[in-house]
Amino acid sequence: MNDKRSAFLAAERPDDVAIYLSDEAVDDPERLRSHGEPVAGGVVLVLDGERGRSVFQTATGVGAMAFAREAMDRDGRVRADLTGGDCPAAGEDDAAHAARIVFAFVERQQPDDDDRYGEGDVVHAYARCSCGEAYSDWWHAGDRDAE
Repeated sequence: MNDKRSAFLAAERPDDVAIYLSDEAVDDPERLRSHGEPVAGGVVLVLDGERGRSVFQTATGVGAMAFAREAMDRDGRVRADLTGGDCPAAGEDDAAHAARIVFAFVERQQPDDDDRYGEGDVVHAYARCSCGEAYSDWWHAGDRDAE
């Protein structure tokens, strides 16, 4: 994992967003590899928030926050390294389910809150599976080891 992604996951880059795009999710995956961190089956980009949301929309055809709103209606599990997840619609045939897109951002700790934000910085992650299902996950920065 590169330094930018590690810093993002440790909530040291709270103004950035992270995007995972599988090779199947984009027309020209090689072009993206030069702008991000190549990983098995795709690329992870860590970009400043405004630019990242623009790149996400260009690459996927969907606004990042519209995608997040859609995905937050279904709980799932996104990998701590942001390169995939476990689709909640997966059953016996897990081979038909692979995350194609992940979008993540960090919300800083809000000590005055009595909920999860009072406990620490929160990583919010949203994924779209190859089956079309969108789902969300969250965790406190540093609470999950990258898989």
